[in-house]
Amino acid sequence: MLQTARSLPLILVLASFLAGAIPAWAQSETNPVFIARAEKAFQEAHASYQAAPNAPTNAIPFASACFDQAVFATNDSQRAIMAQLGVDASRHLITRNPKSAAGHYYLAMNLGELAQAEAPSIAAYKLVHEVEREFKTAADLDVTFDFGGPARNLGELYFQAPGWPLSVGNKRKAKEWLDRAVAVAPGYPENQLNQLEAHLKWRQREEAEKTLKALDSLWPAAKKQFTGETREKDWVDWSARRAELRTEYNQLYPAE
Repeated sequence: MLQTARSLPLILVLASFLAGAIPAWAQSETNPVFIARAEKAFQEAHASYQAAPNAPTNAIPFASACFDQAVFATNDSQRAIMAQLGVDASRHLITRNPKSAAGHYYLAMNLGELAQAEAPSIAAYKLVHEVEREFKTAADLDVTFDFGGPARNLGELYFQAPGWPLSVGNKRKAKEWLDRAVAVAPGYPENQLNQLEAHLKWRQREEAEKTLKALDSLWPAAKKQFTGETREKDWVDWSARRAELRTEYNQLYPAE
């Protein structure tokens, strides 16, 4: 089954360049229930893709499932294998359907995982530029895909990456794309969480307070909209991340 609405692994790719640490709210990636579900989805998508690799309805779920498997990988060799399968499936789709936003999107996502597998290295840094290009192409084709996914991931890329000359990090571009993701899909929690994290890092108190209130407002409706097994991991991550960011806000700006 196709799972969408992600940006976390891209954060981890870029964080690995800097520190190699996994945020506390990312610990769901060691949850055996979520790992088993991802493996089952991969096997099903793989079988469908092998049966008809030229069908976009098979290629997109398979590229997505490869990405999920790469995220859950326990070592870089396994991550690279899964990511490369996703890269190959995405490229195959793009060759036949060059205007497929999903194809370019999942190519970028799997390239990001491949970069994580190869980091730290010059090759990994070079892959980041390819990730940037593919997300931009996806945004040009359909910025609304995956609840503003191309904008969300471009924002995170510019926010998390080191700046020039080491990489593509850029505060102005980060703000532009994070804001665009929220504008495209304001009710999607991850878009608001990413924006909140940036406001806190940039010490923008008023903007952070506004985003916290927006999260409080959208949370009940989002809980009803984004439901089912495939969303359980998202809610584990989002809830933990929301709590951590709220704590950070309170520490930075204690109540008078």
